[in-house]
Amino acid sequence: MINFGYTLSKDRQINLDKNDLRIAAYVREKEPSFKTCIGCGTCTATCSAGNFTDFNIRKLQTLLRRGETEGLREEIAKCMFCGKCYLACPRGINTRNMIVRINEYFEKTQQ
Repeated sequence: MINFGYTLSKDRQINLDKNDLRIAAYVREKEPSFKTCIGCGTCTATCSAGNFTDFNIRKLQTLLRRGETEGLREEIAKCMFCGKCYLACPRGINTRNMIVRINEYFEKTQQ
C-alpha cells in the first residue's frame, strides 16, 4: 500500500449497547448524588492526585457514565482520598464515596 503520510483515526463513536453500564448503575444506586453531576470540572481542578499523576476524576465520571470501564480499576487506584474534590463540588457530589463504591463493585464481582 502507498504511504500518503497520514493515517486513519480510530472510530470515536460510543456504542452504549456494547459498553458495560452495570458499574454506573451500581454507583448511582449506592451514591445518589452521582446523578446530579454536571461535569463542570471543579473536582479535577482541585484534585491533589491530578497534580502529581494523570488522574482526572471528571474523565473518570464521564467514562463511567458511558460504560467505558477498561482500565477503570487502575485509574481509581491513583486517588489519594484527600476530599478536596468533594469540598469544592458546587453540587455536593460525594466523589470519594463514588470511588469507594466502584472499588466495592469490583470486589463483589471479582473483575
